[in-house]
Amino acid sequence: MNSTDLKPEAAYDLQRCQTQLGALMEEVEEEAEVRLERWRPWLSRTSYGPSAENLAAYLSLRCRDIQALQEDLTTWGVSSLGHCEPYVRPNLAAAQAALGALSGDQRPRPERELFTDLGSRLGRHTQDLLGDGATPGIMVTLPSEAAQDPDLLLDLLEAGMTAARINLAHDDEAAWRAMLHHLHAACLQTGKSCRVLMDLAGPKVRTGEPRWPAKKNGGRLKVGHVLALGAREMDLPGDRPGVSCTLPEAIRQVGTGQAVWFDDGKLGAVVEGRQGETLLLRVTHAPAKGARLKAGKGINFPDTPLSLPALTDKDRADLAFAAANADMVGYSFVQTVGDAEQLLGRLADLGAPPTLSVLLKIETRLAVQNLADLMVRVAGERPCGVMIARGDLAVELGFARLSEIQEEVLWLAEAAHLPVVWATQVLEGLVKKGEARRAEYTDAAGGVRAECIMLNKGPYVVDAVQELVSITGRMRPHFHKKRASFRALSVARPPEQ
Repeated sequence: MNSTDLKPEAAYDLQRCQTQLGALMEEVEEEAEVRLERWRPWLSRTSYGPSAENLAAYLSLRCRDIQALQEDLTTWGVSSLGHCEPYVRPNLAAAQAALGALSGDQRPRPERELFTDLGSRLGRHTQDLLGDGATPGIMVTLPSEAAQDPDLLLDLLEAGMTAARINLAHDDEAAWRAMLHHLHAACLQTGKSCRVLMDLAGPKVRTGEPRWPAKKNGGRLKVGHVLALGAREMDLPGDRPGVSCTLPEAIRQVGTGQAVWFDDGKLGAVVEGRQGETLLLRVTHAPAKGARLKAGKGINFPDTPLSLPALTDKDRADLAFAAANADMVGYSFVQTVGDAEQLLGRLADLGAPPTLSVLLKIETRLAVQNLADLMVRVAGERPCGVMIARGDLAVELGFARLSEIQEEVLWLAEAAHLPVVWATQVLEGLVKKGEARRAEYTDAAGGVRAECIMLNKGPYVVDAVQELVSITGRMRPHFHKKRASFRALSVARPPEQ
């Protein structure tokens, strides 16, 4: 077929589609080069260069809304670009060649090897991070009991765990060593392999021990109650419920009218006032029966741009142990390229092996905005992956936006050829209580689009691993990442000129 075989209206539409696609390709190339110019100094690991180039092209493509062009391409039987994440430039060139063939304007089609090479890079980077097992892998947060109970590690491995997470915010070096010892013994006994993630505590603001005045609120907080949040326990008033926090400097940065959330959004409040080093909060969100605050629960300040170091003194100390014993280091609350460079510099100072991977935990609005830069800065130096930490992220962005943002993170990571860990409250009811709700099964099934799914600790976690193996085994043949309609992404900003 060529354009002379088409009716005039169809020939005009075909030519218009070709012109639009050609203009789009020129814009993508120009904008991608601007990004790459800024990224090139970061690419000391030259093998990551093609992936950075692909991500730059993808971001340039996703800065604009091309839904109308996608529909036109579909009507001509041409790729709609809806699954171009792994190979943006070849996909655009192939669509252009296909339109040319319809109009009689023969253009060379990109070699299949281009698609094959770029399409295989995610798999290679996943193997670097998670090993060569089937995806999605299953990561389990080890409880403190894992230091005393070697059978627990054996049961988890036999159930299907492929990666173990040791949270360095809890326990101590002796306990971490015991967990590793039991894990290595279980691997030898079962013949299975298991990667180890050591997760830095980061500047996570957590509750201290709550104080409840006698007969006040029955130990539960409900909407309308007032709660004192103090920088120190001694600052708390004695006439109302109160709790201190682990990072007093965070309290000093919060202003009146700003939101405060506790325990992954289970309890929400707004700042009504301040008394010295203590905030007075009015509860705005709580279960009907009220919520109990416990020590060690996370506190989020989504309205407050906190100025806190991503790498704390504790993290710097813990990194020495992680660099010598882990396969992956989880970077909590990383937000900027400067944060990433702090970690990379510390690992270099420690002489960490080049195979030690970094898992970027995306937990804040700023981390989402800077995701592309974070991925390139770290992956340009050592193996890298992305964790969607949906608990903190939901509180920071709002629960209504979480579904949208987690999709965008999946897309950007696929364009960067980096593996994703789908985390927080997966099958939480089953893990904690032995029974999951229907929505939790749907959520777990959605995790099959990631390269790894993380389960939290709980008394029924072995059962949850077995159930997750069953779910992913059934869902895996149905999914390979996603298909999408390309309106402009909120996180794909134009490059800096």
